Amino acid sequence: MFGGLGGYLIYIALLMIIPLWAQSRVKSTYKKYAKVATSSYMTGAQVARKILDDNGLFSVTIEETKGTLSDHYDPRKKVVRLSTDNYHGHSMAAAAIAAHEVGHAIQDAEAYSFLRFRHALFPIASLGDKMSFILIIAGAIMGLMNLVLIGVVFMAFAVLFQLVTLPVEFDASNRAMGQLVSSGVIRNNEERQTKKVLNAAALTYVAAAMVAVAELIRFVLMFVASED
Repeated sequence: MFGGLGGYLIYIALLMIIPLWAQSRVKSTYKKYAKVATSSYMTGAQVARKILDDNGLFSVTIEETKGTLSDHYDPRKKVVRLSTDNYHGHSMAAAAIAAHEVGHAIQDAEAYSFLRFRHALFPIASLGDKMSFILIIAGAIMGLMNLVLIGVVFMAFAVLFQLVTLPVEFDASNRAMGQLVSSGVIRNNEERQTKKVLNAAALTYVAAAMVAVAELIRFVLMFVASED
């Protein structure tokens, strides 16, 4: 993909810089809007509960979880988990993230196709994420190109999972914006700030997908070159 040692070093640097840049954007944007309260002054937990109830998801519960930006939706237990700052916070950031996670709960309730596909992919994608490099390196060392090919196929499933995650996350953010406005949690003049939080969070998924695709292409090209 890149020629020579210098090109390879640039490639490795890009793989490191892109995720770090995305994480930096998320943290700086979150820190900024965690200090700005919404006009409704609702906590993240209250926002999540209101949107869930407005959509008839009374059985989905909300829990506080440890960590920073550890917010997530658990489809197995039907639980929206919000980090402490977002669970108790009255900020734009707390409202945006809470609404985003509820967006996943709504997707789950509606059997959103990309979410179902991602759930189906998860077992093999998780295995591929753990085993692909081991198989590729072992195959290269032993000169077993069939083993390398199996590793590349496993990696492809992990990459596919990353790509399918993108529409799932973007759709959850779009749902979040609509719900925040329709429920009265934010006013029209607060939409711009809320979108900044959601867009920054989406960057992490875009960066992860870019890195995964680049890695897959590199190993595919290496395999093809070894076959020539």
